[in-house]
Amino acid sequence: MRLPTVLRAVPAALCAAFLAAALGLAGDPASVVPAPRTDAGALARQALVVQRVRESKGPAPVVFIGASIIQRWEEAGREPWERLFVPMGAVNLGCSGDRTENVLWRLAEAPLTPLAPKVIVVQIGTNNLGRGPDAAAETLRGIRRVLAVLREQCPQAKVVMAALFPRGTHLNAARGEGLQVNQALAADPGEGVTFLDIGERFIDAQGDLRTDLMADELHPSPAGYALWAQLLEPVVRARLEER
Repeated sequence: MRLPTVLRAVPAALCAAFLAAALGLAGDPASVVPAPRTDAGALARQALVVQRVRESKGPAPVVFIGASIIQRWEEAGREPWERLFVPMGAVNLGCSGDRTENVLWRLAEAPLTPLAPKVIVVQIGTNNLGRGPDAAAETLRGIRRVLAVLREQCPQAKVVMAALFPRGTHLNAARGEGLQVNQALAADPGEGVTFLDIGERFIDAQGDLRTDLMADELHPSPAGYALWAQLLEPVVRARLEER
């Protein structure tokens, strides 16, 4: 079928949106429509993460997938990552700046099926927040779509869904959106999904972020990753040892 002239003139990065509209999916929010990253700062990491899946030489018992908070296990979280998770055979598929739609694109480009993970740790959605009046609902839809795709690709895997962390030093609208998403996921995480919410550990009695654990108002510090690892590792290990 010959594409209309207007579609042939559109950059490749926008084709997904046009095709979604052509297939009658225009009513879906962006959070559930797979879309690649096109910003220059993310292209190298996106390509690396896709390559890690495509060139995997064997099973990866534990896979971490998400945005910068996952990617930074290799940076601020390196010590507990290498001490606790690398010995489990963990693979990091985090890509800084990703939203749910970007993770969906990566899962389509490089399905996790060949990795045959036993446990998948997911944290995604914080970059979808603050994007309009329906941001919380659309973020939740995007997260649930990611979980559904993971279940399709790796039906035997146990999923550990990490709650969205609080962001911003003081109470703010995005923090409220994140709490709404977390409440919905806690109420119904989905089949085979363990929901882990440690957000309260990152705030003080006034509701402010603890700067020793999250100095930049978004990402855990080394101390924050150490705390997260302390609480996450037993959950991952338990799921890994389940038959």
